[in-house]
Amino acid sequence: MWEARHRAAGELHRFLRSAWEKKEETSDVVFLFENEIQVQMIREGHKSPLDTFWNGQGVLFIAEKKPVKIENGEQEEPSADESHALQNSLQEISGPIPLSVHKARQLLSSYIMAHNPNMDQLSIKKPVAVLPPLWVRCDSSDPEGTCWLGAEPIKTSINKFTGINTHVVSCKGPMSEKLPFASLEDLKRIHKGQHHSSVTMTKGFAQYDLFGSTTVENSIIESQSNVLVDFMWNMVDKILQKPPSSSTAALNIQVESGDQRSPVYQVYRELDFLLALAKGLKTGVTGWPEPLETRSAVDLVQELLNDLKSKLDGVNNTVNTNEAENLKGDVAAVERDVQAFSTERGDLDFTEQLWCRMRKSVTSYQDVVDCFTLVIQSLKHGDVQPWIHRGSSSSLSRIIQQSYSGTMEPVSLTGLAPIRMLLEIGLDKMKKDYINCFIGQELATLNYLDYFISTSVDLQEQVHRVRKLHHMLEIVVVCSVFLSLGHENLFPLTQSCIKYYKENPWNEKHVFQLPVRQSVVSSFYQHAHPQTWRVEIISGHGQNEVKTIWQLSSKPPMDHVVFDMPDVTMENTVIGDSDETLYCTTLVTCSQLHFT
Repeated sequence: MWEARHRAAGELHRFLRSAWEKKEETSDVVFLFENEIQVQMIREGHKSPLDTFWNGQGVLFIAEKKPVKIENGEQEEPSADESHALQNSLQEISGPIPLSVHKARQLLSSYIMAHNPNMDQLSIKKPVAVLPPLWVRCDSSDPEGTCWLGAEPIKTSINKFTGINTHVVSCKGPMSEKLPFASLEDLKRIHKGQHHSSVTMTKGFAQYDLFGSTTVENSIIESQSNVLVDFMWNMVDKILQKPPSSSTAALNIQVESGDQRSPVYQVYRELDFLLALAKGLKTGVTGWPEPLETRSAVDLVQELLNDLKSKLDGVNNTVNTNEAENLKGDVAAVERDVQAFSTERGDLDFTEQLWCRMRKSVTSYQDVVDCFTLVIQSLKHGDVQPWIHRGSSSSLSRIIQQSYSGTMEPVSLTGLAPIRMLLEIGLDKMKKDYINCFIGQELATLNYLDYFISTSVDLQEQVHRVRKLHHMLEIVVVCSVFLSLGHENLFPLTQSCIKYYKENPWNEKHVFQLPVRQSVVSSFYQHAHPQTWRVEIISGHGQNEVKTIWQLSSKPPMDHVVFDMPDVTMENTVIGDSDETLYCTTLVTCSQLHFT
C-alpha cells in the first residue's frame, strides 16, 4: 500500500511541475491527469472560482473530474466513486464536475507527501520544487458537506519553504434567514476547540451592490454595469454587523457600453459607427446602421456646402437653429444630465461638421462616394474654402489644405478609399471629443493621453485606442453621475484606467478597483443589505497563523455543487429580504504541517 502511495505522490508532483514549467509557453491551462482527472491552472490576476471565499494570491491548480462526454444523446456510465450529485443531475459538458471527497483526499495526501523533503523513497529531485497551491473540487457527499479541499505551501519572507497549510470548505444552503445563525461567540469557541488557542482576533468583510440598493434601484446602468463596494475591518462585534466608520472601502467597477439608457449612449452610437467603418476597411464589407436622419446624406452635405459658399460670397446665412442644436448636442457627446461633467465643444471644423452629417445619414457605400464627390468638386472649383483644425491628420484635411493654394492632387474615390476617408475624419473628431472631456475636467493632461491619440500607429490600432478612451469615459461618467464621486476620487480612477489601458487590450470585463473613504459611499448601504458578509477568526502569528472563515451569501458560492433549490426566485435577492434564502460557507485552515 505504501509503495502505491509513494508512486502516486511522485507522479502527481512530476505532473504538476511539468504543467507549472509550461505556464509561459502555452495558452492551454487545462492538463489531463490520469483517466478521469484534469487539472486547471489559474494564472495570477485571472478570475478564480475560489474568489467568493478565499483571498489567496498567485497561480493555483484546480483538480476536477474530466467533463463527461455525451455521444448520440447518451451519457457515459459514471465510475464507481462518482459523486451522488453527478449521478442525480446531468451536468453540462463544459461545466465543472467535482470528484468524490475520498478521491480528493487522496490527491491532497499525495500533494502534501510530495512536498516533504524527507521522503527519499519518492525519487523526486532535491531540493523539492515548491508548487502553487492545489485545490480540489469535492461533491459534498460526506456528512460535513465538503465542497473544496486545498493545500497551500508555506513560505517565509525569504521564500524558504517550511510546510503546508490545508483548507477545508463546506457549504450549506439555501437556508432561510429566519433560522438562527451561530453567534460570534459560538464560532470563536469552535475555532478555539480546533486550534487549541486561547487568544483570537476577528476581521470582518461585507460586499454591497451599489446599484442593487433602493437608493439607485432604477439606475440606467443597472442591467449591464456592476459597481460593488467591499468593506474590511478589524474587531467584529456580531454576525451581520454593519461596516463601522473605521472600515476600509474599495469600489469594484465593471462597466459595459451599449445600454440605451446610459448618459453617454449617443457617444457609444457614434463610436459604434466608427467601429463598423474600421471593420469594413479590414474585411471589405461594411454594415450600415439605420440612419438617424430622414433626409438623404447627399442633401445634408450639399446644404453644408451651400452654407459655406454663401459665407464665402458674403451672404450672412447661418445654419438653422435646430441643426445647430443637433450639432452642438452631438459634439457635447452627453445628455443634459451629464453636461456638468462634459464640456461642449464649440469649435467644429469643416471635416467634423461633415462627419456629423454623414454618420447620421449614409446608408450605403454609394452614399459615401457621392458625398465626397460633392466635397471634392466644390474644393476643386474653389466654391468653398473651409477651415480645419491645425494638426488634423486625415487625408481630407490634407486635400483641403492643398485647395487653399490651388494645388490639389488627384483624388481617388474608388475601392476602399472613401471608407478610409470617412473613418479618418470620424477618428479625428472623436479623439478631440474624448480629450476635451478628460482635460476639461482636469482628470488628465495631454501628455498622459498621448498614447490614445497617437497617429504613429496604423488606423486599426488608432480605432482600438479610441475604443479604450470610450470605456474610460463610461467608467468615469458612471462614478460621477450615479455615485456623485468628486474630483479627488475621479482623478485617481482615471489614472488607474489610463495605466491599465496603456498596458492591456480593450476589455469591458475588467474590474477597476478604487479605494474610497467609507463616508463617500455610506449613504448607499446604510439601509441596504450585503450580498456577502464574512468573518475571519484568526489565532497564532506569522507562519503559525490559522483561521476559520464563516460566510453568508445570497448566491451560491460555488458552481459545481447542486443545491436543492426552494421554490423562490434568487435572482435579485440580498441578505435581509423577508423571503431571503442564504448560503452559509465555512472555510477552516487546519494547523500547518511543518517539515523538519
